[in-house]
Amino acid sequence: MNFRKILCLVLSLAMVLSLAACGKQEEQPQQPDEPEVVEVTYVRGDEEEAYEESLGGYESLVEKAKAAKTIDERFVLFAQAEAYLLDSAVMLPTTTQGGAYTISRIAYRTVPYVNWGNDDDRWKGIIISDEFISKEERADLIEMWNKAVLGEAEYDPAAYLEGKGHTIVKDYKTTFSTAPVTLDTLNTSSQSDTEILVNCTDNLVQYNNLGQMIPALAESWEVSADGLTYTFHIREGAYWSTSEGTKYAEVTAADFEAGFRHMLDAQAGLEWLIDGVVKGGTDYYANGGSWDDVGYKATDKYTLTVTLEQPISYFMTMLTYSCFSPICKDFYEARGGVYGVDEFANRNTDTYKFGEATDVSSQVYNGAFLLQKLNSDSEIDVVKNPNYYDPDSVKINSITWIFDAGENPTQLYKDVCDGVYAGTGLSEAAGTLTLAKNDGNFDKYSYISDTTSTSYFGGLNLARGTYQLESGAVKSPKTEQQKIDTNTALQNKNFRKAILMAFDKKAYNAVSRGEDLALTNLRNMYTHPEFVQLENDTTDSEGHTFPAGTMYGAMVQYYCDKLGAGITVADGVNGWYNPTAAKSYLDAAKAELGDSVTFPITIDIVYLSSAVTNTAQAQAVKKVIEENLGTDNVVINLVEATTAEDFYASGYRASNGEAGNFDLFYGSGWGPDYGDPSTYLDTFLGRGAGYMTKVIGLF
Repeated sequence: MNFRKILCLVLSLAMVLSLAACGKQEEQPQQPDEPEVVEVTYVRGDEEEAYEESLGGYESLVEKAKAAKTIDERFVLFAQAEAYLLDSAVMLPTTTQGGAYTISRIAYRTVPYVNWGNDDDRWKGIIISDEFISKEERADLIEMWNKAVLGEAEYDPAAYLEGKGHTIVKDYKTTFSTAPVTLDTLNTSSQSDTEILVNCTDNLVQYNNLGQMIPALAESWEVSADGLTYTFHIREGAYWSTSEGTKYAEVTAADFEAGFRHMLDAQAGLEWLIDGVVKGGTDYYANGGSWDDVGYKATDKYTLTVTLEQPISYFMTMLTYSCFSPICKDFYEARGGVYGVDEFANRNTDTYKFGEATDVSSQVYNGAFLLQKLNSDSEIDVVKNPNYYDPDSVKINSITWIFDAGENPTQLYKDVCDGVYAGTGLSEAAGTLTLAKNDGNFDKYSYISDTTSTSYFGGLNLARGTYQLESGAVKSPKTEQQKIDTNTALQNKNFRKAILMAFDKKAYNAVSRGEDLALTNLRNMYTHPEFVQLENDTTDSEGHTFPAGTMYGAMVQYYCDKLGAGITVADGVNGWYNPTAAKSYLDAAKAELGDSVTFPITIDIVYLSSAVTNTAQAQAVKKVIEENLGTDNVVINLVEATTAEDFYASGYRASNGEAGNFDLFYGSGWGPDYGDPSTYLDTFLGRGAGYMTKVIGLF
């Protein structure tokens, strides 16, 4: 990348001396001129150039995978693309969910068990006891669940717990730190907007707690012989209800068509998921194509027909994600809803009142629960829907979320012990792990929670455009020259590798998990390493054969080794941390950068000062990077955000790459939307096609 570098000029003039001679008085030496100071101003570089230099070959590898003739070839080619992404050192996978000591009253796997989509946040079947579940009882439940998956028994945790003297609780209370900013889940791609509302809306199909796909609003479906046409039969007698429980309208196929069109019109970060999937969808939202040509139609009141661009082996797995959710067509139109990309972009905001987070009556609901309260800084409540089509599947009467910014973990632990909340993870930094060990709860009830397919990661900002929020908060201490130097250094791959290999994820994680679990939930690649596997022996273009059953992660490791990436991609190891290699990469970077920068390079990391764990993690990252690379080379600026709103605005909720107020941000994650590696890898496509490139400061 050709970034403009403006250097200060310092003029030095030789001192002219006149020697004393012929009895003349010695002349005074001429004083040097004052150095001329030239003001410098940081100029943000071109995003496309930054992407091309760092990830130039990535898109072609992804496209090659999508054009593969077989599913197995597709997985091998995606593994090559992922290895390229990891080796580029623009992002650092850090952790996954779970893998923490936990105490809980919630029975094992009573929510949908699946690696993708939104269903793992669907809590209608949750079983909660009035007492903590002991280690022995949990072991019994795990054994029962495993037998149920194999079809050898039924899984009835409520009956088991009642037989052990427990009482089943019908109201569930938990916490939240980020509230939904919209009730329109088709006009957002943020999990914080959907994880609560998924309990209030059903899709065509769902996963159950055994990991099996089951009918939901589609009672049945057929697939054409060529794999291009899916016909869904919508169940009769399912209703949309107001927040107060009044029936509003019957759910019909037209609601699914309206929801899909609204999602494409809104272009809120979900639309790209259907590129190359639903016939005509991309042409409609991107090129002004006709809706008549889109293959997503209600052919009668209870029949929805979906036509694909090509056979998609994983299409059914996509249907549990929010981009395929319905909206109530009649209600949407009554609240000012319009159709068409341009029409929606230019809608009358005075009359458009659909899905406003400040008004729970601005949405209707067809799911197991109705949203009745949403106060973003205090409480969110949903209650059982009296009109739900499958009432027997709903095991609780209400769910309440109480706002908790993480400022008083000791009080949260006390509330859990008192039965206010069902459970909690135990944190070393917060002191709750020590509390549980001291009061005996650790020995009696603790277990290590399951890890998941969600991957959290850090990103290095390749084209920073923001150094403080609009309010003036979270302001970087950098000078203009430091901004220029940091940006120039981050264009250098060896410098990026030095930073990421000096980042000790174990130390970062230990402040929350404790030393004994510091490795348990570490993730070292973007896709879950066991997300998919080969069905058949498969040979790549260079003649290497992967045997049938090879897990995706093993293929990524093979290609990382070929690239000399120097990382281990398996879960549960500190697979990137290598201080010796970090120093070598730094030396190589300094040789390449020459005098184009002045060291030390300053790296801004934003942290939430009101959150004990987040603060401790930021301090751990600063300490280890500075120790490994030396403060004469790299200095970490810990930039304080005093509120959760400012912290999230600096990174997680930044609207695009330019709005990212950081140099290194590790507060983002991605949970897969469907069962194919593209659900992860598409998020790093360029020119705005990839949703997560904003975490590396682009698009």
